[in-house]
This record gives sequence, structure tokens and C-alpha cells, in this order.
Amino acid sequence: MNIPLDAIKSKTAPILSSLHRYMVLIFILAFLGIYGFLVFRINTLAGGEPSEEAVEERLNTVQRPRVDQNAVDKIEQLQTQNIEVKTLFDQARNNPFSE
Repeated sequence: MNIPLDAIKSKTAPILSSLHRYMVLIFILAFLGIYGFLVFRINTLAGGEPSEEAVEERLNTVQRPRVDQNAVDKIEQLQTQNIEVKTLFDQARNNPFSE
């Protein structure tokens, strides 16, 4: 199936000339189509929930901080001995975000 290049050019020339009139419209429709697809895809991915296995896997990799019991006992001992420290702890409990 050897078709000469000149024959292809002569057959496609009328089609291309008619499409040339609507080039701006074709470009706008293609752009809006791609934009709509991207918005739809982003919306789909943003609304997706992780599976239970993924949540469990992430929870297993998190290392929970351990508090030394001796440090807790020492802080409680200091709190009971010093009134200024006691008020500092009470203030921090009431509003933990203040300086």
C-alpha cells in the first residue's frame, strides 16, 4: 500500500483549510476539556480515603513517646514543695498556649 505523498497532501488540504477557520474554537474546546479532566481528577483524588490497612501500617510505624516515671515523680515533688512552681503548672494547665 504505497500512496504517494502528493496524493495525501492533496486529499488533506481541503480538510485542513476548513479546520483552519475553527482553529481557535478547537483550541478552546481542547483546553477546556483538559482543564475539566484535571479538575475532576484532583477532586477524585482529594476525596479519597485511605484503606484500613494503610491506616494501621502508619499507626504501627509511629513511635509513641515514653515519659520517664522518675522525671514525673521529681516534677510532682518540686510542685508540692514550691508554691511558685505550683502556680506555674496551674497556669499552664489552664492555658497551655500562653507564654
